[in-house]
Amino acid sequence: MKSIVFVALFVAVAFAAPQAPAEPIAIVRQDSEINGDGSYQYSFETGNGISADEKGEVKKVGDVDTLAVSGQFQYPSEDGQNIQLTYIADENGFQPQGAHLPTAPPVPEAIQRSLAYLATAPPQTE
Repeated sequence: MKSIVFVALFVAVAFAAPQAPAEPIAIVRQDSEINGDGSYQYSFETGNGISADEKGEVKKVGDVDTLAVSGQFQYPSEDGQNIQLTYIADENGFQPQGAHLPTAPPVPEAIQRSLAYLATAPPQTE
């Protein structure tokens, strides 16, 4: 029993040991601009295929100043695919779009017919 505990302890220490540092990844392109009116933009690209860019501006919604942001980022996945996400974040919330994001299943035909029927039915009184 003591030998099993000793082996488990040895394995845990071996996995907790510091790993060799990875090679630094070069930044191929980088741009940034911050304006006095609160608007900004930035973009960058790294040597391993990661890139991002974003723009933001202050806009008036009613009597409140809000920040409206749009941008995109992309990176290579472990299986070699290029993952890309575009987004907007404004008074309507965060709205991402990307081919890798899950989508809702289609509404079954019977439910669609029920909804169409209910839309044409007269309102019920209480």
